[in-house]
Amino acid sequence: MLLVLSVVARLAWTYLVPTGANFVDLHVYIGGAEALNRPGTLYSYVYADQTPDFPLPFTYPPFAAVLFYPLTLLPFGLVALLWTLGVMGALYGVVRLSQRLLGITGGTRTAMLWTAVGIWTEPMRSTFDYGQVNVLLVLAVLFAVYSTRWWVSGLLLGLAAGIKLTPAIGGLYFVGVRRWGAAVFSAVVFAGTIALSLLVVGDQARYYFTDLLGDADRVGPIGTSFNQSWRGGISRILGYDAEYNSLVVAAIAVTAVLAWLAWRAVQTAPGEQDRLGLVLVVQMFGLLLSPISWTHHWVWLIPLMIWLIQGPYRYLREARVIGWGWLVLVLVGVPWLLGFAQPSIWDISRPWPLAWAGLIYIVAAVATLAWIAALRIRCPGARRSSRYRAP
Repeated sequence: MLLVLSVVARLAWTYLVPTGANFVDLHVYIGGAEALNRPGTLYSYVYADQTPDFPLPFTYPPFAAVLFYPLTLLPFGLVALLWTLGVMGALYGVVRLSQRLLGITGGTRTAMLWTAVGIWTEPMRSTFDYGQVNVLLVLAVLFAVYSTRWWVSGLLLGLAAGIKLTPAIGGLYFVGVRRWGAAVFSAVVFAGTIALSLLVVGDQARYYFTDLLGDADRVGPIGTSFNQSWRGGISRILGYDAEYNSLVVAAIAVTAVLAWLAWRAVQTAPGEQDRLGLVLVVQMFGLLLSPISWTHHWVWLIPLMIWLIQGPYRYLREARVIGWGWLVLVLVGVPWLLGFAQPSIWDISRPWPLAWAGLIYIVAAVATLAWIAALRIRCPGARRSSRYRAP
């Protein structure tokens, strides 16, 4: 009943509240796909109907436009409704896969509860508002981790990276656990998406992978509070785009060390390999490393909360405190609240309390990595209770 009420309430918010959802990113997906009908216009296309202060260009790999092209054959209203329902289903799939990676048998009712609550977390709110694709990509990466077939894992990760480059960080997981077949095949599949794009899109595909790749300014305003990466957080404090200056590089270097120590702590703990914990370490590092990590990229926080509250270290008070702390944080949505205090999405300079408050996800993620890294000292030799039957 809670899940049904949550779904109905979200649909009501989307369609009955004037500011409920604008589906701007979904417009970009479909508009970019429609641009394939006009050769040479894919990366000159912009959607500005609802965003006059920042016309939204198509910023994704050309394979995404090819993949989304069939959606252009349907009315946008129908696509938006099906997309919203599909994202809800994908969120439930993310929860169930997270549970399965933890060895939880049963747990359907708990998964419904996680989904009902997860719909109202900030990463999911922005996902629904904009019509974003990230939940589907998280589902693909988690299934790649869950599958023991190298070709399935490689296929899913390669396709996900072909749609949006950010899932490619998942390749570090397969390298770290020495699943060489999956790692190599994911690279082959990703190369295949590029080859298909060159065949279908032609010069625009070459333009993306030569001129546009790495151009963060084209993706969006670096300094907005919705960008929860090290580059975004430090830029807000400095009052200008820090790019990858010494401060940003130093912060990323410290995070890399913490992520490596956290990986070692999870990998070397006694008991069955904690696949969910390992991929979460990789993904948190990726979120902080990326030049832009919008709040809807942080969907990975839902598997993280499940890992903390229901996972192998659930018997530790700190795990539960961190897990419930994250839940409160994403339900409140501090970056969203800070968005009301910025007169323009392009305005980086702001009063110092707001600038420092804009580090909220970044600091919380670094603290989480540090806690995971300390597990090696906190409970040396303690066997994880990773396999259990849910009541």
